Amino acid sequence: MPGIRNKAAIVGLHESPLRDAPGIHPFRIMMDSILAALDDAGLHLKDVDGLCIASGDWAEGGAVESVTEFADYAGITPTWFNGTDVGGCSYLVHAGHAAAAIATGMAEVVVIAYAACPRWWPLTTPSFDPFVLPAGPGQYELPYDPTLISAYALMAQRHMADYGTTPAQLAEIAVTFRRHAAENPQAKMRSPLSVEDVLGSTLIASPLRRLDCCLVTDGGGAIVMTSAERARDLRRRPVLLSGFGAAVRRTQISQIPEDLSTPAVISGQRAFAMAGLGPADIDVAQLYDAFTITPLLALEDLGFCPRGEGGAFVSDGNLGIGGALPCNTDGGGMSSNHPGKRGLLALIEGARQLRGDGPGVQVEGAQTALIHGLGGTFCASSTAILTV
Repeated sequence: MPGIRNKAAIVGLHESPLRDAPGIHPFRIMMDSILAALDDAGLHLKDVDGLCIASGDWAEGGAVESVTEFADYAGITPTWFNGTDVGGCSYLVHAGHAAAAIATGMAEVVVIAYAACPRWWPLTTPSFDPFVLPAGPGQYELPYDPTLISAYALMAQRHMADYGTTPAQLAEIAVTFRRHAAENPQAKMRSPLSVEDVLGSTLIASPLRRLDCCLVTDGGGAIVMTSAERARDLRRRPVLLSGFGAAVRRTQISQIPEDLSTPAVISGQRAFAMAGLGPADIDVAQLYDAFTITPLLALEDLGFCPRGEGGAFVSDGNLGIGGALPCNTDGGGMSSNHPGKRGLLALIEGARQLRGDGPGVQVEGAQTALIHGLGGTFCASSTAILTV
């Protein structure tokens, strides 16, 4: 989609301050966030003609037809809508698709919203994992009964075996993001964290320990996008979508490439090519951090460091404020919030950094932001580059 470069902008945003929302339906959080994001932009609900929602997972409040369910709840009749669901990076995909809709005149004002309440949601999770059914592709992994975290742990184990990465280097990622969260009054976890704390926490799936894992919180947020032309006349400084890429590769952990590369290799190249930028041009990044191995692999796949050198890149302090690539400035999913599909919340923080109004640490003078998300066990990825 090369024709969408700088054609659309994020003009309003809101992240729900809720981290524990007992008894509150996710749709209410989404609605509150949409209204706040529209107010941030100086727009109204009647201006909205585009809607992006993917709320079909457990604890997200919707079902397969979540777009129609939420449109009815919100009282809007969008002329353009998108319910693409590829896991945690879905909302980055929505931003790219929304930019295309805006560029082609299919929509003028698009709201993208997400919320989930996994800390209290009364429904039970499905009794089976569709990735390991006894028929089709899953039959080859069924004997090993993999869990989500064990799949990520396998990636971490292989990276350690192949490249010499250490548990302490992985722990440094969690420690850095906690340091950023300490400055964010909305972050769930703000207390000091050390490498020793991470290494001493409960082992969940070797080598990943409890503090190598993301939080489980309630929460959500919304953004508003419109054309770059219309954005100039609105309330807030527009943040342009300059680069976008998405990719899918595989669903089975047994089929990962030998070098551990993920679809980020493809989505990142597409985003950089569209924006006309490279890794050295990025001022701040928001990288999906479901587990500590996740951003480490993204750093390599996106070209911020060579293959196998992610551990050294992290331990050299590059992800902190003042480092080569300040990352997850709000604390990320490790320390701020992680209700489920966190890609939208990463996109919100990327835009806040470029507007200069991040709730926590701020990268002064940031002009470019890269936001990267993934879905499933490195099955899908999406990369967005924002500029001002």
